[in-house]
Amino acid sequence: MQLTGEARGARTRCAAGLSPFTRTLVTLCALAAPALGGVLPEDRADVLWHVYKGGDITIQGPSVLVRKKVGDNLSLSANYYEDMISSASIDVKLSASPYHETRRQESLGADYLHGKSTYSAGFITSKEPDYKANTSYFAVSQDMFGDLTTVTLGYRRGWDRVYKDQRNSVTGQVEHVPLPSNNGLNQASADHRGYSLSLSQVLTRNAILGFNYELLTDQGYLANPYRQIRYLSPGHGQGFTPADQVYPNTRTSSAASAQLKYYLPYRAALTGQYRFFHDTWGILAHTVELDYAHPVGKHWTFDGSLRYYRQGAADFYSDLFPRANYQNFMARDRELAAFHSYTVGAGGSWQFAMPGVPSLGKNSINVRVDHLLVDYSDFRNALLAGTYGAGNEPLYELNANIFQVFVSIWF
Repeated sequence: MQLTGEARGARTRCAAGLSPFTRTLVTLCALAAPALGGVLPEDRADVLWHVYKGGDITIQGPSVLVRKKVGDNLSLSANYYEDMISSASIDVKLSASPYHETRRQESLGADYLHGKSTYSAGFITSKEPDYKANTSYFAVSQDMFGDLTTVTLGYRRGWDRVYKDQRNSVTGQVEHVPLPSNNGLNQASADHRGYSLSLSQVLTRNAILGFNYELLTDQGYLANPYRQIRYLSPGHGQGFTPADQVYPNTRTSSAASAQLKYYLPYRAALTGQYRFFHDTWGILAHTVELDYAHPVGKHWTFDGSLRYYRQGAADFYSDLFPRANYQNFMARDRELAAFHSYTVGAGGSWQFAMPGVPSLGKNSINVRVDHLLVDYSDFRNALLAGTYGAGNEPLYELNANIFQVFVSIWF
């Protein structure tokens, strides 16, 4: 990473640009979910290429996931995921220069089937120049009531190392520098624990209801060391002065969601989902999503989705504080701001048999495109302070496109 001062902050709420720990949780769900329901995942390999472009951020890279059964009761999985990030986002432009970096993540998992119970465990590790994350997880799933009900309990533990990088103006080398609000130390830690409960219930031959509850606890250095607050300073520069963020060192959050999937008579499927989120920082969030999948002929399936998300701001967030040291905790990270977003997506899948290879009779090519629109309610474009005055800048909007293409091979 090449920085000349306070710099990075290229975190968005798409799958490619989440915080390191949240991206790890997304991977965890992808690894563990297929094992639920008393059936081991099929032997399969997936190769993915993903691209995210929006807000002057480009994130792209490959992912490879392989699953293989060992006997009748054990399935192993391995995943490699890479993000190549190029950022000149509003956060970077405000305080430093654009940067480029690569994040790499590897994971191993195992699923063991014993009667109507499935035990899943695994380990995920990721590295980037200024963030190292490790997560272990365990889950047990039980089928009951004639296999119409599946209950799953999960636990995960994450431990991270946080750094801040800056280019030395004398040597030209990128170095770890002391983290803000960290007693002059150039590294910090963050610990995460997660507990989950999920229930899947077959209602009719065409309808399945799902319920999920999750409790997360975070402790340690939870701030983004590159992002800054700003406070009013009339008559100086653009009318504001930047300063370091100060975060609480603990956070507890909970989320509950319900999903209903209905299979239509003509082989199509309609899925509706609602999710509620709350945490001890004062954030309340609601998500509503609707998905529709429609087969065409024997080999094609097309799907479309619409997702709406609304979030309130954290208690200690402000776009512009009245003065320095205004309160004990202060943040201007736009992930903690109030905003709402829309995501519209469409995709297609083509299933085919590999010519001349009977053992590879089932394969698919999949393409998906999503458009993300985020409207912030209290995060302003501070780059325009010189034109409009501090606190009067236009509210920031983010438009992004996410493209994914992947090939799946069953063997």
